[in-house]
Amino acid sequence: MDFEIPPLVEDYRRRIADFVEREVLPLESDGSAYDAHENIDLAVLDKLRAKARAEGLWCLQLKPETGGQGLGKVGMAVCYEEMNRSIFGPVVFNSGAPDDGNMMVLEKAATPEQKERWLKPIVEGKVRSSFVMTEPHPGGGSDPSMMLTTAERKGDRYVIRGRKWFITGADEAKHFILVARTSDDARKGLTAFLFDRDQPGWKIERRIPIMGPEEHGGHCELTFEDLEIPAENVLLNKGDGLKITQMRLGPARLTHCMRWLGLSKRCVEVARTYAGERFAFGERLADRESIRMMLGDLAMQIEIGRLLVMKAAWALDQGSFARKEVSMAKVHMANLLHKAADTAIQINGARGYSKDTVLEWIYRYARQARLVDGADEVHKMVLDRHLSEEGRQFWQWPVAHEASGRE
Repeated sequence: MDFEIPPLVEDYRRRIADFVEREVLPLESDGSAYDAHENIDLAVLDKLRAKARAEGLWCLQLKPETGGQGLGKVGMAVCYEEMNRSIFGPVVFNSGAPDDGNMMVLEKAATPEQKERWLKPIVEGKVRSSFVMTEPHPGGGSDPSMMLTTAERKGDRYVIRGRKWFITGADEAKHFILVARTSDDARKGLTAFLFDRDQPGWKIERRIPIMGPEEHGGHCELTFEDLEIPAENVLLNKGDGLKITQMRLGPARLTHCMRWLGLSKRCVEVARTYAGERFAFGERLADRESIRMMLGDLAMQIEIGRLLVMKAAWALDQGSFARKEVSMAKVHMANLLHKAADTAIQINGARGYSKDTVLEWIYRYARQARLVDGADEVHKMVLDRHLSEEGRQFWQWPVAHEASGRE
C-alpha cells in the first residue's frame, strides 16, 4: 500500500499551510474580523479570497476546465486538513460548506448550459449557494423517502409547495438546489431543481438560532408557496433527486471529516502549547503523566481518523460510492472533534473555557458534527446493513488486478 502523496499535492499543502499561518490565523484574535454570527466578516473574507486566488489556491477540488486544480479526493483530504487549521480557513479557498458540495455535484450533474448559469458564479466567488432538502417533522430528514415538499408539473414549469428547515447558508445564498417530490415512486419519486433567490413564490421564515457559531447565511426555515421553476432547471432528469442527494452527500460528508481533522489537530496544538508553558505544584503540565496520556490518545485518534478519511477518499477516487467507508469516517471524526475540543479545554482550564482561545468556538461548533449529514446512529445502521449483507467480506481488502500479459 502506498501512503505517499504526489509532489503536486504536497506543494499545494505547503502553500496552503503558509497562507493560513501568514494571512488567516492572525485574524482569529482580532475582534473586528468577526461578523455578528461569529464567523469571518464578509468584507475581510473578500480580501483574503482575492489573495488566495492570486496565489493559485482557489477551488482546488474542481476540474481545471471548471476553474479548479483537479486534485481528486485524496489530494483534497491533504489540503482541506491544512486549510482548517484555522476556524476561518476553508471558506477563504472556496472550499467551505455548503458551496463546496454544491459545486462538486453541479460539476458532475449539470448540463453545459446549467453550469454556465448556476455553477460558474459560485466558482468565481460572485454568489453563494444552498442545498435545500431537510424538512421539519413529519417530513424528510435523514430519510428522504419521507419528503413532503411537492413539485407539480404544469406545462413547461414545476410548481413547488412545502417547507424546509435547517437549510445551511440560505440567508446569504443566491443559487439553490432544491429536492422535492414529483411522484410516489420509492426510487424515482424525488427530483432536484435549480432556482434563484429573486424568484417569487418562496421566502425565508426565519434564521434558526443555534448554539453557534454559524456558517455564513445561517441555518434557515423556508416556505414554498407556488414557486415556479422552469423544466429546463431540473438537475439531471425527473425522478433523479435521490441520485443527486447520493452524489452530493457522500463526498460532502467526507469533506466535513477532512476539515474536522484540521480543527482536531488545532485543539491539540493549543493544548500542547499551554501545557508546555504552565507550571503547577512545581512541574510543567506537559510533564504530568495524565496530560501526556490525554495528548497521546488524541494523537492516536487523529491518526486513525486520517486513515479512515484517506481510505474513503481513495475509494471515491476509484469510482466507488464508498458508503461504509464514508460512514465510518463520519462517525469517528464527529466524535473525535468533540473529544479533541473537550480535552484541550480541560488542559487549558478556565482559559480554555474563555474566549481567549478558539477552543470554546470549536467546542460549540463540534456538537453539530454528530448531527449534520446524518446522525451517528443513522451511519451505524448503514454499517450494520453492510455487515449483514457482506458478512466476513465487510473487511475484505480490494485486490489489485494483474497487468495483462504478465509472465
